[in-house]
Amino acid sequence: MRAMIFAAGLGTRLKPLTDTMPKALVPVAGKPMLEHVIMKLKTAGFDDIIINIHHFGEQIIDFLHANNNFGVNIHISDEREMLLDTGGGIKHALELFPTDEPVLIHNVDILSDVDLSQFYDFHLHTRNDATLLVSQRKTSRYLIFNNEDRLCGWINKSSGETKPEDFVFDSSKHSEYAFSGIHIVSPSIFKYMVDKWNGKFPIIDFYLGTCHEARFGACVKPEIKLIDIGKPETLEKANEFINMI
Repeated sequence: MRAMIFAAGLGTRLKPLTDTMPKALVPVAGKPMLEHVIMKLKTAGFDDIIINIHHFGEQIIDFLHANNNFGVNIHISDEREMLLDTGGGIKHALELFPTDEPVLIHNVDILSDVDLSQFYDFHLHTRNDATLLVSQRKTSRYLIFNNEDRLCGWINKSSGETKPEDFVFDSSKHSEYAFSGIHIVSPSIFKYMVDKWNGKFPIIDFYLGTCHEARFGACVKPEIKLIDIGKPETLEKANEFINMI
């Protein structure tokens, strides 16, 4: 099974740590967050992993070499010349390493107790072009799905902003969920990545911009334990969290 880890981010919210290292190598409970994600994927049966790099990318390459790629087949998607954001990063990587199989996408700064193998099997039994792992955790921004668990919108509860702009939430027809930063894309996604979907673009903008044509589904895990290690305060909590999962 193949997976991709987003490790190219600048990690600006974790400064000053990321002034001298990539976010992916910031330690959690004594090990870089990248190592935690690689080992979780390996345990779940993912033996072919793409890692994109940008900020201090050579440090990630050296780290992987020093650890013999943790016993899995690792490909580097090099974005050191231009950071392509999440959507552009996926398109660039999967053009470099084409596959006829779905690819699980995992943010490097996400730790969770999710059974990734089970999630992969869930996607295989759907007709989805992509499946997004979501939960009912509290946040200010939610993805909106219809009664068939198909993506149809987004809302920022703090600002009232919606995507598409004319989207109207109806609690009898829609459910709102928080995105986990873990999703699976099938090769069929590429037929929608045309026109403006080139170069640098966020994957969520792509999902929302094409959700009326493509089939982007939800895998709902209400009981999920998950932490986003993007900020100093959550980095401290992550040291305790890692012992709970």
